[in-house]
Amino acid sequence: MLRGLGAGGPYGRGPLFRPFAGAPTSLGLGDIVSHRAGWGYDTNQARTMQLKTILNLVQKHPGFVYETPRLHRRGAKYQIHVAIRARQRSRPVCSGCGQKRRAYDKLEERRYQFVPLWAIPVYFQYAPRRCDCRRCGVKVELLPWSSGKSPVTHAFVWFLASWAQTLSWKETARRFATSWAVVFNAVQQAVEWGKAHRNLDGIRAIGVDELAWKKGHKYLTLVYQLDSGQRRLLWIGRDRTAKTFASFFDWLGERRASKLRFVISDMWKAFLGTVSKRASGAVQVLDRFHVAKLCNEAVDQTRRAEAKRLRQAGDTVTLKHTRWVLLKGRKNLSGKQRGRLRDLLKVNLSTVKAYLLKDDLSLFWKYKSVTYASRFLDGWTLTCRATRIPALVKLARTIEAHHSLLLNWFRARGELAMGAVEGLNNKARVTTKLAYGFRSYEHAEIALFHRLGKLPEPDWLTHRFT
Repeated sequence: MLRGLGAGGPYGRGPLFRPFAGAPTSLGLGDIVSHRAGWGYDTNQARTMQLKTILNLVQKHPGFVYETPRLHRRGAKYQIHVAIRARQRSRPVCSGCGQKRRAYDKLEERRYQFVPLWAIPVYFQYAPRRCDCRRCGVKVELLPWSSGKSPVTHAFVWFLASWAQTLSWKETARRFATSWAVVFNAVQQAVEWGKAHRNLDGIRAIGVDELAWKKGHKYLTLVYQLDSGQRRLLWIGRDRTAKTFASFFDWLGERRASKLRFVISDMWKAFLGTVSKRASGAVQVLDRFHVAKLCNEAVDQTRRAEAKRLRQAGDTVTLKHTRWVLLKGRKNLSGKQRGRLRDLLKVNLSTVKAYLLKDDLSLFWKYKSVTYASRFLDGWTLTCRATRIPALVKLARTIEAHHSLLLNWFRARGELAMGAVEGLNNKARVTTKLAYGFRSYEHAEIALFHRLGKLPEPDWLTHRFT
């Protein structure tokens, strides 16, 4: 019935109520048309519904009564004002102790922004009471639709926070006629509430990676939960150091850290050393995508060095425009790039050898036996060393140093999604791009938790404004 809230309603875009020429600037909204042909309504039933009835269905507040809504016009813009009054003989609730107390006096009337109705801003109007509390003194009453002095209702806060998961904060503010600060505060409240009420028990597998969030080598350390059925952002740390990652285990606690079974990371020494000290019972698994990245870097270094030598010898054609031909997977090559690759493979170049060895390493991940996979890796590193190509020799040493950790990949296969870390990190990069850069670390942390944290929402948020 209310799927159109904030988006033009079921009757199309724009305000539902269009005052006729000469109409007053304030109109009663006692009735809203709720019948439409083809919607399956009984034609014998009443064809109108009070706006107050709708509000009582989706936002009923015990002890308070909605008055007749009014439509106000200010130039070419419209607003809906809904006055609220306290029920007779109802007592205000003290905002200090949460107990009902005797009313003391009233403050001036205030406005509280509610969810827009058919693209028309909606405001609650209410004069808060002050109560005489024998424990807290004279206090302003606790309001069920807003917190403290905030001019925004809880419903509008969660409405904005929901849209901010899809749109940028600036676009969310523009679409719903509010400010960037209001949207940011809404997202911040949603994140703080979700982090305070999330369940951290049962964490068995985690993944750690870094994310560049600002120019100038500004990094974040991101820790994800990778358990089956629960993949989410757990923790964010500033910088990418061993001290930063150690603070994650301080936050997690020794009891939960002792129950970790798998930890996926790259070959960064700060990550590997911290895991061995703080979660010694967990199996350390190297991320496959980082190994592939190291291979691509070795191929690219070899290509650049050889291209330089060829140019000095007068050959400016052989390796020209071949970077992505060599770095992309064969399945992702275009027809022209496939032809270019076939021509390259006919030439006896160090770059071609590096490319073929990179291609051979992809076979390592297809083994089912750890023993045979280990033998393959030993043979592959020997071949890299035999080429005497500096980038490949360096790569072989790195692989040999992490031989046992690479084999852990087979022990963890089937227990968790091996590409989940890279997938979540890609979503984190999309979040940074959507924001066009963050103003501060606080903004980055809130945005990432909001999109990737899978944070819970209040139980009382039964009505979804979609």
